[in-house]
Amino acid sequence: MSDEAEGPLAGLRIVEFVGLGPAPFAAMLLADMGADIVRIDRPNASPIVPDKVTGRSRPTVTANLKNADDIEQVKALLAGADALIEGFRPGVMERLGLGPEPLLALNPRLVYGRMTGWGQEGPLASYAGHDINYIAVTGTLAAIGTAERAVPPLNLVGDYGGGALYLALGVLAGIISAARTGRGQIVDAAMVDGAASLMSLFVEMRCAGMWADRREANMLDGGASYYGVYRCADGLEVAVGAIEPQFHAELLRHLGFEAKDFTDRMDSAAFATLRGRLAERIATRPRAEWLAMLEHTDACFTPVVALGDAPKHPHLAARGTFVEHEGLTQPAPAPRFSRTPSRIFTERRVSLSLGEALERWSDQAILSGQAGGN
Repeated sequence: MSDEAEGPLAGLRIVEFVGLGPAPFAAMLLADMGADIVRIDRPNASPIVPDKVTGRSRPTVTANLKNADDIEQVKALLAGADALIEGFRPGVMERLGLGPEPLLALNPRLVYGRMTGWGQEGPLASYAGHDINYIAVTGTLAAIGTAERAVPPLNLVGDYGGGALYLALGVLAGIISAARTGRGQIVDAAMVDGAASLMSLFVEMRCAGMWADRREANMLDGGASYYGVYRCADGLEVAVGAIEPQFHAELLRHLGFEAKDFTDRMDSAAFATLRGRLAERIATRPRAEWLAMLEHTDACFTPVVALGDAPKHPHLAARGTFVEHEGLTQPAPAPRFSRTPSRIFTERRVSLSLGEALERWSDQAILSGQAGGN
């Protein structure tokens, strides 16, 4: 099979130590892009949640990391790897003898990707936490929700946006650096750091006096009439995102308003009044009628679709945003590449022994200069 058929990361070798949430998701992204990833899990481990989606495109190897022989075989695997991904609390890998120091001595080109909530150091580094805690201390959670209370945005902002995506980016940046310099390094991907980074635009707006530290008081937090969710006559919801003047004018025209009715739309003091005005008008018709008028215009007007219905949305169906795989409807690999498309690698979704994993890698042709330290 050609590299073009295997994805843009074909030839990269990564060892993933199975954990929860963000680290497996980061590994899934890289595996879908063609990276050859071996997941190392505990014997007889049962996932807390099914992992047919986030565990796709890569084989699983079981290893007892308290067994000296298994540790040596894991090290042999890592000697030929480009990167490692782990999501344990600080100190766990060190206690297993698999910390960065001995592994970078073994394989100087290794990129050691670490995924934690608090980071490898700091007063809270050794304590438990979850997405809601990480985004709470960064100012992110305080900005999301209604005026009355903050609302957790699932666990997308800390775990996946601020965690997994920054880990994947960091690992790839480390691999590029290692290819250029011959030296690997540690990637400390902390969800608190990533969540704070995601808020960069809003920090910038706040510094410019364009953002208030109150919910539903700003242009993108549900405060402004032109950016929010409204309920139709049949109880179904629509999302409105008509920020720019030309898009807002299109929205008003279809809803039967005149421009003079919303001349103060950018004034936060008028937000509540204007939201009420739009809510009252949208509540007069069922959603299907509004969509027939507005969905195929520049009014930025869409239905709020339930997760189970999303694959059936005409636009997502046309693009193949969701696919059927192993009996599950699941998100297709993203982003898309014109020459080396990502895909879900069915043939890699197997269980291997450590010996089989080592043999598999030793038998494969690899890209020149790609293998760590060998």
